[in-house]
Amino acid sequence: MKTPRALLLSCAFLLLPLARGLAAGPENAGEALLRRVGERYAAAHTLSAKLRQEIPLQNVGIVRKASGTVYFGRPLKMRWDYEGPEAQLFLADGRYFYFRPAGSSQVIRRGVDEKGLGGKIPLLLLFGKGELTNLFRVDAADARKGGEETVLRLSPLGDGAPEVRRIDLVVGTGDALIREIHVFDRLGGENRLYLTDVTLDPSLPADLFRFRKPAGVSVVDG
Repeated sequence: MKTPRALLLSCAFLLLPLARGLAAGPENAGEALLRRVGERYAAAHTLSAKLRQEIPLQNVGIVRKASGTVYFGRPLKMRWDYEGPEAQLFLADGRYFYFRPAGSSQVIRRGVDEKGLGGKIPLLLLFGKGELTNLFRVDAADARKGGEETVLRLSPLGDGAPEVRRIDLVVGTGDALIREIHVFDRLGGENRLYLTDVTLDPSLPADLFRFRKPAGVSVVDG
């Protein structure tokens, strides 16, 4: 996980387990669950979760792994704190994304806005405005763990994420919390995110999303 693209390309009413065949009607069971997910995350002002990420390297047989904690705050703020010796910087302060690969002497800065979330699937799912059923088509909804979780197989609608082929979103069937995000791109790549200890609206320090330039590091726009 060395580039921001790899990171970005990888949120109580429905109690019955979902079957493989989706029900017919104006809104089927999978769409209803996806709508609940979107509404629940859209209502949150802050979020924190433990994160584990896996990116299989094609034709190499190696899976690149990372773990840490992720925080979100509205509007358009986030922070990814990685564990281990190859710690990276990935932060958004509401105006810019800042990304520093492990060991790099440069921080890459990019502007961020609401429209830019369209191609950043994990961010859109976790911190979009809740209109997920307008952005994704539910192709299948499969129950697992005895109905405790549901795997929603999604396809992006429109041209907001042309590089994405499919997203498998694992959510709690009862609580509508996102537990896993699997992003499959059109070149055969895959990005897997596993979330635990998800907390909506935690109290976060006011300066958590403030960018502080590390000593001896330059900031470049890219």
